[in-house]
Amino acid sequence: MAFSASNTGGAWDNAKKYIEADRLKIDGVVRGKHTEEHKAAVIGDTVGDPLKDTSGPSLNILIKLSAIISLVFSSLYDNTGFLVPMLGE
Repeated sequence: MAFSASNTGGAWDNAKKYIEADRLKIDGVVRGKHTEEHKAAVIGDTVGDPLKDTSGPSLNILIKLSAIISLVFSSLYDNTGFLVPMLGE
């Protein structure tokens, strides 16, 4: 869900920037600021900013945590992928 929220927020933000740069053309007509498309993009950006601003940092923490856990527990596995019994058990 966090990946989806982060990507969706970024897409909505980029859509608004795309329209504001006068790059949106529909049937050969540039649809920039002060159009219905721009109004919709502003609403999308309003929703998208909190999505990407909250889910992005949490994903960063999740990725770092996953990497650390894999490094810590990698010594418990042998080359075949099976769990190696702990010494002294």
